[in-house]
Amino acid sequence: MSTLIAIAYDDIFKAEEVRLTLAKLQREHLIELEDAAVVVKNADGKVQLKQAINLTTAGAASGGFWGLLIGTLFLVPLFGAAVGAATGAIGGALSDIGVDDNFMRELGETLQPNTSALFILIKKVTPDKVLDEVSKYGGTVLRTSLSKDDEEQLQAVLNTYGVKVSE
Repeated sequence: MSTLIAIAYDDIFKAEEVRLTLAKLQREHLIELEDAAVVVKNADGKVQLKQAINLTTAGAASGGFWGLLIGTLFLVPLFGAAVGAATGAIGGALSDIGVDDNFMRELGETLQPNTSALFILIKKVTPDKVLDEVSKYGGTVLRTSLSKDDEEQLQAVLNTYGVKVSE
């Protein structure tokens, strides 16, 4: 079962920085993410979702390939590719994997302007090593599927290590 964690940050770029850090940690096999998305609330109060994977584009590419292959078998490769790409794009746009988009938008509406939030679904994690890397960004836990105790411990780590010390 995956664990959901949503953390808010005090500027519009920090959530994306943390997502990139998590992607690096995933390449090092310290965390396995099912989904990672960033929500940004700009100065005008408009909420914008930034998915890690654009499902419409991925669907169009996959559909185009299969359409071209099947079209080639029936001697109409361009038509097959066009129909496959269109069908794949529609399928990709309609499918939703990971964290629910409506949930992210609703929670994004509660953010202050010029802030961001990171939504992650974690399959597996090496907690101590990942927390060492991610805690330096600070943040406020918005929602989790963790127990109350684990959620409080996560927030304590973010509070402790997220404080910037002036030199």
